Amino acid sequence: MTLQAVWDFPITTPPALPHDVASVFGPLHTVASDPTVTDVFVLADGRVHADRGHGAVMVTDLRLSPTQSVDLARSLIEYGGRHLDEASPLVDVRLADGIRVHAALPPVALGGAVLSIRFSRHHRRQLDQLDIAWAEGQRDSLLNAVDSRQTLLITGATGSGKTTLLAALLSFASPRDRLVVIEDVSELRIDHPHVVQMECRQANLEGAGEISLDRLVRESLRMRPSRLVVGECRGAEVRDLLAALTTGHRGGASTLHAQSLEDVPARLDSLAALAGLSTEQLARQACVAFDLVIHVHHPPGSAREVTVGRFVETSTGHLGVVREG
Repeated sequence: MTLQAVWDFPITTPPALPHDVASVFGPLHTVASDPTVTDVFVLADGRVHADRGHGAVMVTDLRLSPTQSVDLARSLIEYGGRHLDEASPLVDVRLADGIRVHAALPPVALGGAVLSIRFSRHHRRQLDQLDIAWAEGQRDSLLNAVDSRQTLLITGATGSGKTTLLAALLSFASPRDRLVVIEDVSELRIDHPHVVQMECRQANLEGAGEISLDRLVRESLRMRPSRLVVGECRGAEVRDLLAALTTGHRGGASTLHAQSLEDVPARLDSLAALAGLSTEQLARQACVAFDLVIHVHHPPGSAREVTVGRFVETSTGHLGVVREG
């Protein structure tokens, strides 16, 4: 059987923001409208840095005044449906088109307002477009893992490309599969004909209406998923995810922040503690839940490197990992 993506999309440049969205960024309008920009940062002194995939670089011809920074932070947060002031000086929102904005005001942010903006350009990338230095046979091995419905945990540092790799791999899932995708903030763009996407909701000003990641995991099991996908596992939802993956939901996937393959067991153990799971419970469940651990490392200026491993239970009952190949 020849493995190929089941839903073909043309290879295009990431689209620019719609004008009505880009206009909300005021003095950042030009840099926010640049389709190559993935992140924008405003420092307390008004300097602006932009990341185009190779690290944040200062925008030399742009500097915001203290008033501009505060006004921009407040307008972006309000556009996302929340409120930023001295009583709530730290706020995180999602704007239209999957843009994530985090704002911090003094006195929490020293010296002035601080903004961190991440753009989701809705650009679907095929597996062979990714800048990955594959080891011999590694690419085909991962595609066979998807085809045989193995459950994957993709790990890596922030910005390493783990979400992009996950989306590219899941595009090879059978078109008969129903992919239910759960994320804190929607980022996964999967080339597949049957994807159900759900996103968490933050509480309103009165503290009501929150829809958490762990609740969405539980709700998703009533939606008959062929593959359950949790965009990023970062808290108590690990308990519900492990429960789902150990009771017949195979072929799913999740991502996890970790600095190396060997750091993954300790990272999972810390999340399990938040969920009330013992070290021994985590080890038993994780070994059953996940078939492969795929770690992505992106050295500055070089192609991404992929390391593959499997979870094992050590003689002391702890979770361990061994490298494949």
